[in-house]
Amino acid sequence: MSSRIHGSMSLLLVVVGLLLSSCAAHDEQAKAAKPAATPWSIHNPGGVARSLSLKAMYLPDGVTGAKSLAFDRRGQGPYAGVSDGRILKWDGIAQKWTTFAYNGNYKNNPMCRSSSPRSVDAESVCGRPLGLQFHARTGDLYIADAYLGLMKVGPGGGEATVLAADAGDGGKPFTFVNGIDVDQATGDVYFTDSSTVYTRAHNSDILYNRDSTGRLLKYDARSGQVTVLMAGLPYPNGVALSLDRTHVVVAHTGPCQAFRYWLKGPKVGSYELFSDLPGYADNVRRDARGGYWFALNRESIDATSPEHLVGVRVDADGGNHEVVTAPKGITLSDISEKGGKLWLGSVELDYVGLGVISKH
Repeated sequence: MSSRIHGSMSLLLVVVGLLLSSCAAHDEQAKAAKPAATPWSIHNPGGVARSLSLKAMYLPDGVTGAKSLAFDRRGQGPYAGVSDGRILKWDGIAQKWTTFAYNGNYKNNPMCRSSSPRSVDAESVCGRPLGLQFHARTGDLYIADAYLGLMKVGPGGGEATVLAADAGDGGKPFTFVNGIDVDQATGDVYFTDSSTVYTRAHNSDILYNRDSTGRLLKYDARSGQVTVLMAGLPYPNGVALSLDRTHVVVAHTGPCQAFRYWLKGPKVGSYELFSDLPGYADNVRRDARGGYWFALNRESIDATSPEHLVGVRVDADGGNHEVVTAPKGITLSDISEKGGKLWLGSVELDYVGLGVISKH
């Protein structure tokens, strides 16, 4: 595989600006975005709140952390990557989780399948699937595994194969593969490597040390080549392709911001601020209206409102429109809108939530 890095001095200045910004700087926006309301609720910019009725689909005993959710071409699911390295599928009829996919290490290493408590380093061996996305035409599921790299499994599930573990041609090996999205027209995959220094097990060091070695990458489905679109990024996390396929939106956790990388048009190759966010963003998902849901795993540093913000929706131009609040102690990693309902995943919780929004 070959690798090429697009960029210029102007892009470097953008990255420097990212590093100089802080989540604390967005405190006033965070306060304004959180009107008083009941614990699980959703709010529009005018302050009108609607309750969010939550149903919990508890994960099997011993596993946690549905960081990312995906639905197949038949609308079945959700599918979720969990802490023991597997991809699980929710069976809505039987009302239970079943194993859909796994990596070779999980299959061959008894430690990965053991119900006994595992060491903190076990996930580096057993894998930790984070971002998930299907390609509808082929039915293939693409997996961003934090340790094993970019992976794929067919529509029937089973053992996933590694497509790429580095950027090719002397490029740095992936250290913390995280967010993912698939261009449904071409099958190309956009994904992030959150740091080339710190693994997922040490993700807090990315923030503490202001690490800016993250990358935005593209996997070409035809050639199998990986291209580095942007490097030198501070904690790039979730990624979502725009509805018109002209740009990719990237959630940056530490800076509490979202940027977009232009794939087409007069700005092609440029990286620009898309939206300031009221917290530490995790995954980003495009919704049916052309906007984006950002899951927040922490509010901004100086937030003082009694309401606990766990998600924010912005429109196609990056403007804040809706926010989700939850009971204190809850964090979200994924908000996926489907059929007018919100599916909620969290890297810390032992369940996947289904939120039904009240009409009033």
